[in-house]
Amino acid sequence: MTLTARLARCGALAFLLASPARAQQPAAGDTVRLSLDAALARAGAVGEEARLARAQVDIASTQVRAARSAALPALDGSFNYQRTYASPFQVKAPSDASADSALAPIAKLFSNLPFGRVNQYTANLTATQAIFSPRLGSALRIANSYQSASRLGLREQLAETEYQVRAAYVGAQLAADLESSTREAVAQAARFLEQERLRLSAGTGSELDVLRAEVSLENLKPQLIEAQNAAAIATLNLKRLINVPLVAPLVLTTPLVAPALRAEERLDPSAVATQRAAVQAEQENVRIANELVKQAIAAYIPSLDFRMSLGRIMYPQQVYALNGRDWLTDWNASLTLKVPIFSGFKRGADLSQARIGLRQEEYRLAQLREAVQLQYEQAVGERSRAASAITARQRTVEQAQKVYDLTVLRYDQGLATHLEVSEARLGLLMARSNYSQAVAQYHIADAGLQRALGAGSAALTTGR
Repeated sequence: MTLTARLARCGALAFLLASPARAQQPAAGDTVRLSLDAALARAGAVGEEARLARAQVDIASTQVRAARSAALPALDGSFNYQRTYASPFQVKAPSDASADSALAPIAKLFSNLPFGRVNQYTANLTATQAIFSPRLGSALRIANSYQSASRLGLREQLAETEYQVRAAYVGAQLAADLESSTREAVAQAARFLEQERLRLSAGTGSELDVLRAEVSLENLKPQLIEAQNAAAIATLNLKRLINVPLVAPLVLTTPLVAPALRAEERLDPSAVATQRAAVQAEQENVRIANELVKQAIAAYIPSLDFRMSLGRIMYPQQVYALNGRDWLTDWNASLTLKVPIFSGFKRGADLSQARIGLRQEEYRLAQLREAVQLQYEQAVGERSRAASAITARQRTVEQAQKVYDLTVLRYDQGLATHLEVSEARLGLLMARSNYSQAVAQYHIADAGLQRALGAGSAALTTGR
């Protein structure tokens, strides 16, 4: 596959390594305290995803320089030694160089010429310049479009990295909150069991109530273990994205709180698709495919090159008998007009392939625009649904807390059963968990909306 073909096939999500400043890695036992912005900055500085994206941009820059070099003069130098053991031009003088010898004049004639010399040194300096090449301008435009696509791809990858870090950060916060809620429910059940044991000791309770309290506590312990495991896994996933040692303790300082809900501002989905970096990068791919069609057409057009060579040649009698007197000059220049005549129908096949590739890129562009518009509509709907869920579940938490407090009060007065207390405690735990999930879903949906818009955080973008 040619260089230009590889340029055309590079996708819009290509990107590159600009040697970002390495953030200081914490020791394995040090506690790492990170806000959300600090986590984004760390992901942008030392995260493998962002660094790999920047590496693609560097590759694009080198390929642009390589394409531009074809328009500049090429200068090559060489130094060669040649040893001739036998040649049809070698003429040996007879031992008796008499005046009437037939070979004497011929030997004398060839004695000062380079033909058949045993030792030959050649130093050459050759300059080549393309005067007219129908493919040259197209190759430059392809390289520039590829570089633009790689930079747009970097923006797209940074937006994707931001979404992943935000979602992982919120996921770790949610898992920690669920673990905290479950731990509080276990603590409540333990306090209730202690109260039942005290009542049994005072003669106001029954052994059955104590057994029920013990069963209720034991039923909550597996949930606590499950919540602890989920929190550990969510934290490990966040550490992986921001490149923190997996064994280092991590403390998240940005709290998971309900956002200030505001009216949704809906944008035109087609305008969103136009501004999205991935769509713009695919547009560059379409331009590249169009230039490849032009290159295939240019294969039918002649090209003109200029070449100049300056050489110095020496024929010493001995291998190392070099000096500055006996060098001969060989200086020439040429213009070469290359006219394509017949290539076994290869040029026609290349042109057909380039046109098919152009149509494919146009289809991909249309599909990508539709996908971006759909992604935006889904993200807006998810955030709106999550906002409604926060309002409803916050009210549910307040009601569940009141139910639990009243049930415990009624139980202390002998008006409620132990089963009612357990149900009220479980209802409060579920209400808190559902509220935390609603808040987390809103933040993740908001991150998804920013991802659909292709927006990137300043903390992540400048974190190199």
